[in-house]
Amino acid sequence: MTTMKAAVIYEAGGPEVLRMETRPVSVPQPGEVLIAVKTFGLNRSELFTRQGLSPDVTFPRILGIEAVGVVEDAPGKEFAKGDVVATAMGGMGRQFDGSYAEYTCVPASQVQAIKTSLPWETLGALPEMLQTAWGSLFRSLRLGKGERLLIRGGTTSVGLAAAAIAKNQGAVVASTTRRPDREQLLRWSGADQVFIDTGAIAEQVKEVFPSGVDKVLELIGTTTLGDSLRCAKQRGIVCMTGMVGNKWSFDDFSPMEVIPTSVCLKTYDGGPEDFMRTPLDELVEQVAARTLQVQVGKVFKLDDIVEAHRCMEENRAGGKIVVLT
Repeated sequence: MTTMKAAVIYEAGGPEVLRMETRPVSVPQPGEVLIAVKTFGLNRSELFTRQGLSPDVTFPRILGIEAVGVVEDAPGKEFAKGDVVATAMGGMGRQFDGSYAEYTCVPASQVQAIKTSLPWETLGALPEMLQTAWGSLFRSLRLGKGERLLIRGGTTSVGLAAAAIAKNQGAVVASTTRRPDREQLLRWSGADQVFIDTGAIAEQVKEVFPSGVDKVLELIGTTTLGDSLRCAKQRGIVCMTGMVGNKWSFDDFSPMEVIPTSVCLKTYDGGPEDFMRTPLDELVEQVAARTLQVQVGKVFKLDDIVEAHRCMEENRAGGKIVVLT
């Protein structure tokens, strides 16, 4: 194949700025891997880039920060042709063209081989979602067995994955949602306790956990971060990973007022090194064995990328959005 189908963005805007085109397939150099993309998940960072909120990204660009597929060529022999692989982060869809295409060419240093018989629509949901959940829980939060974890933004794809992973590690999991009809979804994913999120839940949390929770995974962002900090116990840790609240910063930030005494505030923003540290093969095995529950929301074809982005922007998926090429 010398040409491929790709979704290209030339300017910031709504979902309709994603245009299907025919593009040349990249020729990999030593140290690179050409992957025939079979599937990829959508991520809110791609939505932000499409909206023009990623100042370091220039257009035109093929978006997409993760992909699963098969190796087409690896000149450095790091992988064999036909290997099933996953890749994520490291500048994909930002510094160089990403996965919204039939092929993508990435550094071999950010590719993991995976051995599995899971269907493509399930595999496509996993790389970035599992990396972000696993990295947030164990690198930033240092979650331990028996600890009480609050996931703020529990119905996000990362929130659902984090609940499942944390539950498997023996944590006590509480998750939040604004919608009462999502309670069963949260409990299915591993939540022991569900809080209906009104924007201020610290008092609700303290009724169940009087001293506060040990760890908080904040996936909504600055709109709820102050309240999430008040949910943590003394010497507890809050990690801000997500920004589904679509607000990047505080209007008026006073650390002495916002951060309670002795509560630790961290962030997580995993790069390619974090992706390679993630035990992806082990986690994929758990998904296949159904000991790790993951929620695929909706599945689209590459030709329907505009509608897939619209679904993500309107929060209609109820889980990870996956695109098949």
